[in-house]
Amino acid sequence: MADSKFVYGFSEDPGEGALALCGGKGAGLMRMRGLGLPVPEGFIISTEACTRYMESGDLPEGLMAEVMDRLARLEEATGRRFGDPENPLLVSVRSGAPVSMPGMMDTVLNLGLGERTVGGLAKSTGDERFAYDSYRRFIQAFGEIVLKVPGHLFEEAIEEMKRERGVEADTELTAPDLRELVERFEGIVAREANAGFPEDPKEQLELAIGAVFDSWMGERAAAYRREYGIPETLGTAVTVQRMVFGNMGETSATGVAFTRDPATGEQGIFGEFLLNAQGEDVVAGIRTPRPLGEMERDLPNAYQQFLQTAERLEQEMRDMQDLEFTIERDRLYMLQTRSGKRTAAAALKIARDMAEEGLISREEAVLRVEPASLDQLLHPRVDPEADLEILAHGLPASPGAATGKVVLTAAEARDRAEAGEAVLLVRRETNPDDVEGMFAAEGVLTALGGMTSHAAVVARGMGKPAVTGCGALKVDPMGSGFELGGERFEAGDVLTIDGADGRVMRGSVPLVEPEPSEDFEAILRWADEARALVVRANADAPEDARRARELGAQGIGLCRTEHMFMEGERLRIMREMILSEDDEALREALTLLEPMQREDFEGIFRAMSGLPVTVRLLDPPLHEFLPDSKDLAKEIAEREARGEGTEEQRRQLRVAEGLEERNPMLGLRGCRLGLLRPEVYLMQARAIAQAARTVREAGVEPLVEVMIPLVGFPSELERMRTLLLAELGNEGLPIGTMIELPRACAVAGEIAEVADFFSFGTNDLTQMVCGISRDDAEEKFLSEYLRSGILRENPFETLDQDGVGRLVRMARELGRATNPHLKLGVCGEHGGDPKSIAFFHETGLDYVSCSPFRVPGARLAAAQAALRERSTMRQPA
Repeated sequence: MADSKFVYGFSEDPGEGALALCGGKGAGLMRMRGLGLPVPEGFIISTEACTRYMESGDLPEGLMAEVMDRLARLEEATGRRFGDPENPLLVSVRSGAPVSMPGMMDTVLNLGLGERTVGGLAKSTGDERFAYDSYRRFIQAFGEIVLKVPGHLFEEAIEEMKRERGVEADTELTAPDLRELVERFEGIVAREANAGFPEDPKEQLELAIGAVFDSWMGERAAAYRREYGIPETLGTAVTVQRMVFGNMGETSATGVAFTRDPATGEQGIFGEFLLNAQGEDVVAGIRTPRPLGEMERDLPNAYQQFLQTAERLEQEMRDMQDLEFTIERDRLYMLQTRSGKRTAAAALKIARDMAEEGLISREEAVLRVEPASLDQLLHPRVDPEADLEILAHGLPASPGAATGKVVLTAAEARDRAEAGEAVLLVRRETNPDDVEGMFAAEGVLTALGGMTSHAAVVARGMGKPAVTGCGALKVDPMGSGFELGGERFEAGDVLTIDGADGRVMRGSVPLVEPEPSEDFEAILRWADEARALVVRANADAPEDARRARELGAQGIGLCRTEHMFMEGERLRIMREMILSEDDEALREALTLLEPMQREDFEGIFRAMSGLPVTVRLLDPPLHEFLPDSKDLAKEIAEREARGEGTEEQRRQLRVAEGLEERNPMLGLRGCRLGLLRPEVYLMQARAIAQAARTVREAGVEPLVEVMIPLVGFPSELERMRTLLLAELGNEGLPIGTMIELPRACAVAGEIAEVADFFSFGTNDLTQMVCGISRDDAEEKFLSEYLRSGILRENPFETLDQDGVGRLVRMARELGRATNPHLKLGVCGEHGGDPKSIAFFHETGLDYVSCSPFRVPGARLAAAQAALRERSTMRQPA
């Protein structure tokens, strides 16, 4: 195995696999070097080395020999020597996965410093303060990342020294101060790590490479991968690069920039910088940076060069770029270019603008927007008419409004969110260890950090509202509360943040629904031109139907009639119907329910005039409409204790106990209930037919489809069809079934003989095929299956293509073989999941149906599936 190649130079060409092999950071550096841009010399350790490391726990054989050979070339190119006490070479060691994971893995800067080399750095640069500033940074980063020393100990030492010296900023500490700080840091390391700080730069480098590989498997990176579906097997590359220094005085700087605004998508350079600093100061939010435009005043030559470089990179990469740079004594160096993370609104605007600029095609524009991200645009915002008590302002880091109970730790955010509470994560600044809490929280508020800090970048990627750099926020790191504008708040207090303008408000604030932008409409219009799948919505009420149509739904794929009986007077009448002990009482209850049902259908048919509406007849078992038998028994005991009558409660208990089943999911429900107690289904059929006639007379065009649930035997659907046609009369409404049982898939050909359509109920089909109760599994073991890698994806969120998907394909093939005109759709929530939609497109279904707010994302995902299929077909064999 020692003859494998693990290390690549920036000028080498690994071929088409550059991104997978060298990671996003490495591939970007290679591209910039190829364009002749100012990139510090270095090399890349491939993801293959990381994969080997994960398998064995050791750096692969031969890797360090390759690394030292590359270091020798780096020494020759720079005229400096690794470990040289007179003129030392220092390097950075950075992670770089094939998929962007900002802030999730570790970076070590200034590697190569030690007691023997720090003096040489001071002498060769003529700047002792700079040398010891770099050294204390190195000890802190190496100590925390490699030696696992708690980071707060270093921060506390810095704060203590600043208090002793009577200064506020790190930059005010002198060279002697920093020399003493180094000694304190070394003492912390010796005490906490039970070892001295390693002096040998080769040992430092070997340990740092292993630590970066370890960070790929760290909890924060693993949580990020789980959230975004990134395979663990990708691994991370490691970039080793000559250090360039932004902390060499007032002619040096470091910064992060985007070629377009990552929050709005507006054209023009957007970023921040810090004079006399290193890159971690900006991205970690340790100091609040300055707007990039101010750099023109301080470093005009470097600023102009950077603007030209940024414009060229966007044109070359044909996408908005996320750039990192350092200026060392007025000389610009580029450290990173990659496609930048952006909000959904920005993604839409950038894609549309670049298409209209001719930089990309419309098809590429459609492929550039993540379907799931469109949900960000459909969240509430602060009501402009609301009476607000604004407590403070920060930076508008990620748009959207969020209200919640304040939590001060990631663990508390997770625990409270799991308990069903809406929480707001408040931190001095976030770091990668806070990611789990950010996932759980409704939004994030930080005291420090800018628009490109960890909190801002990660929140934007998640679609979470965030306000950063809130100067009025003073968080007590050891306490349970914080000050905001001079007022004390505790964990559990309610705040609202507005990530669009940086406001922080007291209490729960009224929110309003957003309006889709012109960019939203344009991209989805282009998507509609490309897709083959029809997108419908699941809607049970007229208002839901209207909203779904506004969001582009082409019909209703699932109207669940049981939801119409679940509240108020309707529930009372439904219970009377179930409890009726003679035909007369039954007819009276149905007579009351039918006009209510008819009114609902009329409203939905009007909202969807000219578009299909699939009405599923009653699906759940009847006992779900009754009080729980245990609650009834308790009520009887309490009434008896008070001397009150219990005849009615005992009657309800008798009926409820008679209807209860050991496994109701597989019991008397759906078509089984319709066949044995047909009164409800016949009432529903009459209501559907009368509603269709009524709205048609008013000029509405109802296109109604009737769906029978839980069919497993062809004879069930055949008998139900005969029963219903007698009530539907000459309406000629299509009658089909929900395919949610494995047996229905196996005999789909026979069922198709008496069905006009199939709609796959993938929620229940997944439970049946996998033998998993969704509610129990998600509470008891599914999360651990996902965390430990037994399952890569939650099968109730993304379709299990190998199991459930195979049955869907089988049912399609058998059904269409019998009935070539059989309409096929999906009405489970998988109909809104982009990966599942791609599968349904490839399988040849006609439509998907999902909740109304997922309709825009489903439209986009369906278009992307079609475009990728066409691209594959155009490729030569």
